[in-house]
Amino acid sequence: MSRPTAALATRLLGLRKSAGATRLRVRESRLRNLVLVAHARRGAPLLGGGGRGLRTSAVQRDAGDASDGGVGAAARTVSVFPGHGIGPELVQAAMTVVDAAGAPIKWERVDDIVDRVTERAIDSLQRNRVGLQGEFRVAQGKGSLPPISMQLQKALDLYANVVHSFAVPGIASKHAEVDVVIIRENTEGEYSGMEHEVVPGVTESLKVMTKAATRRIAQYAFEYAYLNRRRKVTAVHKANIMPLTDGLFLDSCREMAKMYPMIEYEEIIVDNCVMQLVSRPQQFDVLITPNFYGSLISNVVAGLTGGPGLAPGANVGTAGAMFEQGARHVGLDIAGKDLANPTGIMLAAAMMLRHLSLPDFAHRIEDGVFEVLQEGGHLDDTRIGTMRSTRKFVDAVAEAVSRKK
Repeated sequence: MSRPTAALATRLLGLRKSAGATRLRVRESRLRNLVLVAHARRGAPLLGGGGRGLRTSAVQRDAGDASDGGVGAAARTVSVFPGHGIGPELVQAAMTVVDAAGAPIKWERVDDIVDRVTERAIDSLQRNRVGLQGEFRVAQGKGSLPPISMQLQKALDLYANVVHSFAVPGIASKHAEVDVVIIRENTEGEYSGMEHEVVPGVTESLKVMTKAATRRIAQYAFEYAYLNRRRKVTAVHKANIMPLTDGLFLDSCREMAKMYPMIEYEEIIVDNCVMQLVSRPQQFDVLITPNFYGSLISNVVAGLTGGPGLAPGANVGTAGAMFEQGARHVGLDIAGKDLANPTGIMLAAAMMLRHLSLPDFAHRIEDGVFEVLQEGGHLDDTRIGTMRSTRKFVDAVAEAVSRKK
């Protein structure tokens, strides 16, 4: 097992003592994945005002961050998958602000994906271990191939989907002080892809849940909460109707909760969770969900905080990570119309830089995005989640970011 850094080892040692006989062992590589995808600064005031503030990991240095904030680091290569619909516009926006920040990133663009993942795409992702992705349209109907995004995630076993939704400075939202992290199991459940026609007119779809997959996503959620100083983990389920599959998921969450007595743990049925989110979302902190429920909840929270273009997202595994817009909207209806909101994928690019131990560059992008949004005049008030001009917004953010070098 890799040795954690001294400061982190000290904290983990204290945790073992507080937990009695329970021994918590976490590999440093896993800690890096968990901590560095945390998004905004905890305890820092909102731009232009006070309040609860946005959050970032307070333990980045302990998790292996470069002592100079990443300045002077060697260049890293990132695989780029433009996607369909508004995907190419969003990805280009993220690349533009990363370049404006002066981050040592080389881009390896893979644009030969049409309806299936190519060998070139898999090779690029496996070699670079970090990707930036626009969304891909999903084929529907009998005989359709698995979604391209799912194929890419399976290539590196990116089993944890992490979406951070919060009230963004400068954007009106339905609720104040929303700050929710959704951690979604990415590999099984209803997304196992096991469907068939039993007889004509009768179809069957299998929901597969395993102990191994439910336990590792539960471990991820609690490690994330602990290392990012989150106070509560809520397991979202439907075990009242599916006692075996969702019951197994809850068993894994309960097992992990015992190892983290300092983290409050609760369970909520998915129906009630959705109702509670739209009425009082401030009660939630970290939500851990099986695959299908996470898709629904991510979009509900996106609607509460200003639209699908705002939340950053990441798909994380022990072998790498892919960064994307959190709500996964392909936006075919607004593609090419200079309307897409690139805020979420810009913030996802900041998450990516933090994941690569380049936190200073990540801060530049975040500060630039929030500064421009607070200046106002870029959002289209007549259509939720769109911009008056994507290009002008990207140019304004790039200029703001470049001033922070």
